[in-house]
Amino acid sequence: MKRVVLLAIFFLTFAAASDLERLYGLYQDKKFKQACQLGLRMFDAHKKNSKFLMLYGLSCLKADYIDRLAVPLTGLRYSRSERANASYFATILLQKKLLYHALIDNVDISDLKLPKTDYVLSKVFDLFTQKRYKKIDDKFYFVSKEKPGFMYVLYIESDGNVKKMIIEERLDDHLIKLHRYW
Repeated sequence: MKRVVLLAIFFLTFAAASDLERLYGLYQDKKFKQACQLGLRMFDAHKKNSKFLMLYGLSCLKADYIDRLAVPLTGLRYSRSERANASYFATILLQKKLLYHALIDNVDISDLKLPKTDYVLSKVFDLFTQKRYKKIDDKFYFVSKEKPGFMYVLYIESDGNVKKMIIEERLDDHLIKLHRYW
């Protein structure tokens, strides 16, 4: 009986290490969507592992799965770097929710000041709250002062009952990257 238990513990430990290595490999290969999805499946087994939580959170962030940041940020609290990452995730999640609320419900959020991050949604949030945009029809155009020819376009796209917030990154009016949030 002891051998069966020891063998089971060994197998589970090996499988867990294998999953963590696979998650790290997906992240390094810039397969963020797959890494986020794997992290979601692995969450219960690793929810007390801060390195896993940070890697899972960063994978979801880079895959634009912003709402999934709520889960790992709650476990990041034991060290200074964990709390900093939790604050980073919480800031971006809050900015997404506030910007979505402003666009859908026409709520003025221009008096809000939140920490700045390097994430695209955060940059658009800052420009939106500073009213540094040109609105044409239902789209908001934000011209970058730092990068000539670069702009963000923000708008709502309806897909049945689901309204999605879209951010386009454009260079010389060519679409570089599209971000969808809901």
